[in-house]
Amino acid sequence: MVEKLKGIAASDGIATAKAYLLVQPNLSFEKTSVENSDSEIDRLKNALNKATQELELIRTKAAEALGEEEAQVFDAHLMVLSDPELIGSIESNISDNKVNAESALKEVTDMFIGIFEGMEDNPYMQERAADIKDVTKRVLSHLLGVRLPNPSMIDEEVIVIAHDLTPSDTAQLNRKYVKAFVTDIGGRTSHSAIMARSLEIPAIVGTKSITDLVKENDIIIVDGLEGDVLVHPDEADISFYEEKAQQFEDQKVEWNKLKNEKTYTADGKHIELAANIGTPKDLVGVKDNGGEAIGLYRTEFLYMDSPDFPTEDAQFEAYKTILEGMGDKAVVVRTMDIGGDKELPYLTLPHEMNPFLGYRAIRICLAEPEMFKTQLRALLRASVFGKLRIMFPMIATLGEFRKAKAMLLEEKENLKNEGVAVSEDIEVGIMIEIPAAAVLADKFAKEVDFFSIGTNDLIQYTMAADRMNERVSYLYQPYNPSILRLIKNVIDASHKEGKWTGMCGEMAGDQTAVPLLMGLGLDEFSMSASSILKTRSLMKRLDSNKMAELADRAINDCDTAEEVVSLVEEYTKLN
Repeated sequence: MVEKLKGIAASDGIATAKAYLLVQPNLSFEKTSVENSDSEIDRLKNALNKATQELELIRTKAAEALGEEEAQVFDAHLMVLSDPELIGSIESNISDNKVNAESALKEVTDMFIGIFEGMEDNPYMQERAADIKDVTKRVLSHLLGVRLPNPSMIDEEVIVIAHDLTPSDTAQLNRKYVKAFVTDIGGRTSHSAIMARSLEIPAIVGTKSITDLVKENDIIIVDGLEGDVLVHPDEADISFYEEKAQQFEDQKVEWNKLKNEKTYTADGKHIELAANIGTPKDLVGVKDNGGEAIGLYRTEFLYMDSPDFPTEDAQFEAYKTILEGMGDKAVVVRTMDIGGDKELPYLTLPHEMNPFLGYRAIRICLAEPEMFKTQLRALLRASVFGKLRIMFPMIATLGEFRKAKAMLLEEKENLKNEGVAVSEDIEVGIMIEIPAAAVLADKFAKEVDFFSIGTNDLIQYTMAADRMNERVSYLYQPYNPSILRLIKNVIDASHKEGKWTGMCGEMAGDQTAVPLLMGLGLDEFSMSASSILKTRSLMKRLDSNKMAELADRAINDCDTAEEVVSLVEEYTKLN
């Protein structure tokens, strides 16, 4: 029987494939007594062999996809699996205490984990505790006969089903095989949704119950245009969505004809359409979709995809690759934005009641100057290879900006004194994502070179509504007149000082918001690369003067977001 589920359309596209459940299995067990210890030891050895084979395959794939350095983390896991002291202790526990292999494994590894975790003055040994935890879970899964999910190992066409996807989970998805994903929670601005648009795979989030409804290998249809999921579709459904998918592909072909054009409005005004990226691999998507610049390079993925703090040279190579790849087109690099829901296993952050309002982004960078300076040096060294713009995230006060810029200028002088070439034409700006900075934009505009509005956080902070919380999702209102007024204040302040304002939040690619933002005078729209051609097509049909009239009416005449949406529909029908 066909079951239909509604969620939030997070990334365009339509896909049909079998389900792959990316959910943690139940690894619970009971401690039992055994008569035949030898057979339990054989079970343990069999599980160890399977875990070893699995890790060797994962390591090979990781080396191919991410490089040899990244793959070395699995060498430590393989060493644990072959450690004679550890394995011998587990076997002795089985023999001496006549217990099942699961129980012996857990007791011994818990003891070792406790010992290593207690070595607070030895970070290396503490890391071994994490390795043992991972390996224990893998061996236990084989003893219990259940599969551990591993998105990097997917090698057939599937639709990933998960409660949620972490940024690192999403980064491992191979678009050749992962045709779409669906989650229980999340919104259009969640990191998994943003990554889906970067990968150009359909995604639906916030279904609330997809993991309860779907079983492994169920056939699923995902309509990322409407937010519909069909489970157990019949032949008529499959045929209908195949036709709809073809229509969408035909539309993309039409949009693709605009790939090599600049973006002009109907009355001839040029507006820059840029792309948001997470890794150098995303350059392909930027070029394939006609990006005129990179408006946001999220450097935190360099940190999240590394087993330790990335070195200055490793960062330099990544930044150089992107700058060279874009030629004379601008690249806005955001300095590390770790914190909130983006954590690093090798950086201990304090437990906080609300990490999104806590120790994150520029606040960490200013408190950890050596880490920050490493990134700044790498950026400055790479600056001679393209048109670099540096942007500081989560700036709340002028003092924070001044301190961050002073550190940048200090490292610039240090490099020049070392004889290292550095560009003298680097624009330095800030993200506007904290309401305090938006309100004080006139003061910031005198000191920064540009603004880039991060609407994902600006909206949730202004409305006091967690964008990941379904219970208050109705308050995530990008078209609310209060948000539009803040945006107008920022744009007007920058223009008064002869500066420019871009937007790198998801609102920049929102087809309802685009006419409003055009009317407000936004200079640069940065979005997921897959949204660029669609937005360019829309802008070609819009008159900037009419859109200025629309924006003025939305801010001054409308009381609610719903009224603003109705007004946009009225104006875009007339144009």
